[in-house]
This record gives sequence, structure tokens and C-alpha cells, in this order.
Amino acid sequence: MGTSNEEVARLLEELAALTMLDEGRPDSFRVRAYHNAQRAVQGLETEVAELSATQLAAVKGIGSSIAGRIREYVDTGRIERLEQLREQHPPEQLALLKVPGLGPKTVAMLDRELGVRDVEGLVAALAEGRVAELPGMGERSAGKLREAVEQLGLGSKQRRVPLADALPVAERLLAAVLEVPGVADAALGGSVRRFREDIGDVDVLVASDDASPVHEAMLALPEVERTLGSGPTKTSVVTRDGVQLDLRVVTPESFGAALVYFTGSKAHNIRLRQRALERELSLNEYALVRQHDEQVVASRTEQEVYAALDLPWIPPELREDDGELEAADADELPRLPEVDDLRGDLHDHTDRSGDGRDPLDVLVSAAVERGLEYLAITDHAEDLRINGVSRADMLEQRRELRDLEQRRGDIRLLHGAELNIGVDGDLDYDAEFLAGFDWLVASVHSHFGRGVREQTDRIVAAMREPSVTAIGHLTGRLLGRRPGIELDLDVVLDAAVETGTAIEINASLQRLDAPVGVIREGHRRGVRFVISTDAHAVEDLERARFGIAQARRARLPAEAVANTWPTSRFLAWVDEVRSA
Repeated sequence: MGTSNEEVARLLEELAALTMLDEGRPDSFRVRAYHNAQRAVQGLETEVAELSATQLAAVKGIGSSIAGRIREYVDTGRIERLEQLREQHPPEQLALLKVPGLGPKTVAMLDRELGVRDVEGLVAALAEGRVAELPGMGERSAGKLREAVEQLGLGSKQRRVPLADALPVAERLLAAVLEVPGVADAALGGSVRRFREDIGDVDVLVASDDASPVHEAMLALPEVERTLGSGPTKTSVVTRDGVQLDLRVVTPESFGAALVYFTGSKAHNIRLRQRALERELSLNEYALVRQHDEQVVASRTEQEVYAALDLPWIPPELREDDGELEAADADELPRLPEVDDLRGDLHDHTDRSGDGRDPLDVLVSAAVERGLEYLAITDHAEDLRINGVSRADMLEQRRELRDLEQRRGDIRLLHGAELNIGVDGDLDYDAEFLAGFDWLVASVHSHFGRGVREQTDRIVAAMREPSVTAIGHLTGRLLGRRPGIELDLDVVLDAAVETGTAIEINASLQRLDAPVGVIREGHRRGVRFVISTDAHAVEDLERARFGIAQARRARLPAEAVANTWPTSRFLAWVDEVRSA
């Protein structure tokens, strides 16, 4: 496999993180330079392997020094500076930066003063009271760290990895094994395939009559740090990010039965085996067979296995023994949304936002290429520090948007904003200015530690503003890094029904917000949902599939997602919400 832009961007991101740890400053020149180069590589249409160091240095955001390091990797398969930083700062120490309240300076102090270089060491030091004794810490800061570790489950011996960390690794492995000669099929399994928010390890299942080259391809992956074991049918490794990968190879004839088995969940599989026994069949990871003569009834595809058990194929996102088998048996599973069902995207940032990367026309062209019929441009409103857009700039953008929409004639553009919900529920602009927008997403970006009553009141207050059409990333959580705000969901969901305000399913893997439980209960009460990518660059439009998976896991019917509707119906609904 050649060097890909995605691979180089991932290495630049690692260089940024390790440099931040090494220098103890999140905003140092070198850290910013690596982040800028990462974004530049992600936006390249040409593969970096085809560009010389001089050509790379001419790309805005890269520069000559980093261009040299990119070429070093393309030519040699390694970056000397990266190897040095990896030796100085193991992955376990880097993981400490994911703990809320721990910045690079504190992580360096924990190492220097206490010898703490991983989460387990931090948990022990907190329990023994040693962290509170450090300069500038104290019991209050140590207490917040203990709370963060507990809320995120970082201290558990059965540590789980956020899906946002596991899925990219899983998909790179899947792409690698699919290129191996002789591989007939391959798929992700386990909790990754079920799209759980966190996972224990990554299962990849491969159908091939020759397992050796498949195992060799996995062991050759650049991110593999150590091998846990390798045999004829299974290889297990751990990546530098601490993700365990389990590769299993079966014959093509057994692939369907094996995929059912290794997708799980355990409880779902137990129910399937019970169902098989009731039909005098036996189900294992190789086949569904008749008990009396051990003849194979089904094994090659999942559909065959489920059909032989008198069931429709059950989507993997639902396989948790949470009523899905009963619903399938009664033919009551809803039609779940697919990516192609989405007609619009309703939370998108351009380079007018301080954190957006692509100009309006580029983002719109990419949306049209994806087949979207409408798009809401929602740059950050003025109260968001650094990234916010002034009123004058919003009005200028509105003129540009209308002109672009008229010139193109192939997509409906909604001029919007992502408003900031203040601590008292106040919003960025006055009511008259808000009324000039077509679509408004209101989101919490600060004051995450307030109590349930305060957080609930601020969300409900935003919903009651007539011009607000959706609440973005409802809880504000960042999976594995920050727990969401605590809300009285009964009050919030009832207010959403009363005002008609949609709840966003934010498709960012770091967010997947609203959570599954909120979506399920909201749908039961009659809440309307939208799936939005929260794109800050063209490539982020691909996140739609993650929002779809989150909705499917919640068993949300496609019809309940407003941006699956045709343009005319969607716009009529927006007018209804704004006039309610």
C-alpha cells in the first residue's frame, strides 16, 4: 500500500500532540504548525507521495520544515523526530491529555514530581492524596480530576476506548485486509459494528481460504505497537493508541455465521441460539446446522442465517437484546434511515467561522456532489470567543449566499448561524436580527458544570425563542473526554414537542449527541430530529454516516428525521416551527 494523505495527516496530528506534551504548551508555534499542516494535507486533492518537498512547501499551511518530514516518511516509512518523541512520551502518557483538567504542563508535572505516566498511575496518585499536594493543585483540583476520571470510566480495569478513537483504526485495518489477494470478503464485527459509543477491542472478520497473508498484512500495519498473539485463525495486536485489534479469518462458506457470532452482542447471540434449539437446530460461529444429522442449513451470509431462524435480517446497530428480536418476529422493525435518505445538512461552518476551513462556494459544491438538495450555513454567532461572526459579516455572508444560490440553481441554501446558549439561556443577537435568518441552531459551548435546574432552564429558554429551529449537540459531551451537561430530560423533551424545536443528532464521532436514550425517549414523545454533520471542512460532510448509525441504534424511523424530507415539505415545516 502506498502512502496516503489520511495516513500522513494522522502522523502530523500525532506529532502535534507529542510536541504539545514535550513543550508543555498547547499553543506553541510548532504545535500550531503541525495542526495547520494536518488540515492542509487533508484538503489536498493530490496524493502527497506525488509531490516533491518543494511542491509540498508551497502548499499553504505546510512550510519547508514539515514538507521535509512528510517526504522523509514517504521515502523511508518513518519520521526520525516522531520516533524520538514516541520514545520520550509513551502512548499511555499521551492518553492523560484526554482527562478533562489535565493540560500538557500538568501532565509534565505529574511525570516529574510523581512519576505518573498513565491513567492507572493517576488514579492511584489521586487515591493516595499525592496529586492534591502538588504545586498549584490542591484538594479542589484533585477532586475535579477524580470526578472526571470516574465519569469517563477511565479508572476501570475493563477500560473501554471511545468509538472516535477505535473506528478510524478499525476502518484502516479493514481497508488493508481487503487489498490482500485471496480475500473474498471482510467486515468489522463486535461493538464497533454495533456502533457502541465505546468499545473493548476491535474485531475484524475476513473470509479467505489462505489466512497467512491476511495475518501478515495486519502485523505490517504502521500503527501496530506490539503483538499479543498470532495463530492460524486469529491475530491480536495493540496499536500505539492503545486499541486492541483482533483479526479472525474463516472460510468464505462460514463467513455469514461467523459475522453473526462475532458481531454480537452476547445477549443477542444467546437468544438466537435459543431460537435455533427450538427449531432443532444448532448455531455456532461456523454454521447453523440440523441437530439430528449435522447438515448445514445456513452459513455463507447473515441473511441466510436469520431467514433460517424465521427472522428478517436484523441491522447490527440493534443487536443488543433490547426488544429487537420481538419486533423482528412481529414484523414491527421500523424502516431505519440510510445515508442516501438525507436530503439536506443543517449544521455547517465555512471559513468565516474561526474554526472553519473551506469557503462558502467550495462547501456548497461538495454538498451538491453528495446529492444534497438543501444546506444550512451556520457559522458561529458573535458571542463565541475567537470563532464568532459579527452582525456585519453575517449580513455580508447572506448576500453572498443568495447570489451563489441564484447563480447555481441546483441547491436551496439556508442562511443560518450556530447560536451560543448563555448561562441564563440568552442568545447572541436580538430577536429582530434573529428573525432574519432561515435556520438557527442553538448550542451550549460553556458553563458545563452548572446544576440540573440551571442547565435545563437555559436549554428550554433557547427553545422558546421563536427563531430557533434546532438545539445542537444537546448535552455538549465529548466522548471519552467530557461528560455531557445534566438535564431534566422530561422537561427538555416536552419543551421540544411544545415549541416544535428539533433536536440535533450531531454526527461528529466525538459527540454522537443526542445520546441513544434521549433519541428513543424523544421519539416516543413526538420530538422531531435532524441529523447534521457539524462540518467545519468539506471532508466532514462524510460524517453523515455516523449520524445515521446513531439514529439507527436508537431505532429511529427515517420518517422521524426532518432532513430526509423533500425540500418543499422541509421548508414548510421550518415555517411552521418559526411561527409557532
